[in-house]
Amino acid sequence: MSTPQPSSKDIRQPSPGPGRPKDLAKRAAILEAAERMFLRHGYEGVSMDQIAAAAGVSKLTVYSHFGDKGALFTEAARSWCEQQMPVSLFERAPHLPVRERLMDIAHSYFTMVCSPEAVAGHRLLCSPQMVEKQLARLFWEAGPERVQAEFARFLERRIAVGDLVINDVQHAAGQFFALVRGDLHSRLVFDCDDGEPGHARQQAHLEAAVDMFLRAYGARDPAQ
Repeated sequence: MSTPQPSSKDIRQPSPGPGRPKDLAKRAAILEAAERMFLRHGYEGVSMDQIAAAAGVSKLTVYSHFGDKGALFTEAARSWCEQQMPVSLFERAPHLPVRERLMDIAHSYFTMVCSPEAVAGHRLLCSPQMVEKQLARLFWEAGPERVQAEFARFLERRIAVGDLVINDVQHAAGQFFALVRGDLHSRLVFDCDDGEPGHARQQAHLEAAVDMFLRAYGARDPAQ
């Protein structure tokens, strides 16, 4: 008696896939090592071998995840900005006054750009090598441009409910972050201050920046 042969319907065919999935833990370790080492030693002072060693992976693994050093640099910048200013910071909170929401965003942004790591990174991005390699532009697109776009969407939602009156949202978003950085950030970058500004000075600066923004774009009561 012959044994019945399974039909094609009974045979589970392997599903095609794009390849072996990347190890997310290794990817995170590579990004963390890259952020730390780029800030400490600059772009030219760090090799892919050194980043791989610091992350505890092979150089092949680094290239497998990021392709080349420039791609790793821009992805590290994007990751760092997202950690400091996640999308959730700009999400809807219609029950909160617009000034309170702007102050929250201003605090997070100012803390990010005035941290020792960010100040060191800003100086690095202004170097001729970074400009020539267009890495400064790639950094802008991967980090600050994303933050500004998320903030512009926040402004549009507040315009829709009548909290703000803005004709050019993109322009206003750029103005807001320029106000928040202000003179204090420039002093840190040029090493004209002894460390980060104190809490009282920082708070007064951010309140003045937000109030100036609202004087320009806040909705006014027609009865006033």
